[in-house]
Amino acid sequence: MSCRNNALRVERAPSIRRGFFILEEFMSEKPASQQINIELGEKEAEGIYSNLAIITHSPAEFVIDFTRVLPGVPKAKVHARIIMTPQHAKLLMRAIEENIGKFEMKFGEIKIHGEDPAAGYGFQPVTDEKVH
Repeated sequence: MSCRNNALRVERAPSIRRGFFILEEFMSEKPASQQINIELGEKEAEGIYSNLAIITHSPAEFVIDFTRVLPGVPKAKVHARIIMTPQHAKLLMRAIEENIGKFEMKFGEIKIHGEDPAAGYGFQPVTDEKVH
């Protein structure tokens, strides 16, 4: 993968899985000599900060809404919505888990400060318990 003039060029290689997990599946069906070019626009290159993701799903798709919660602001706006198949959502989860593992091996454990591990905030596992 190389980045030049805000365009990414991904070539078939074992490193594709690191950041382009979906491309690995796509490219495994293509001959090794083919490549896919991904354009990264100026606006997208800036990125969007998010400290809260709301995840919903149906039998056919996962929807991830990225927002940010700011102190003293009672309302949050969705800044990006990503819709993907359940298979791609699972591949994304695996890629994030793998990258967090690599990050923690290099920089140490990521700690969630000021949070009771049992309480959860924002990213909470689904339970069968009913909330009254």
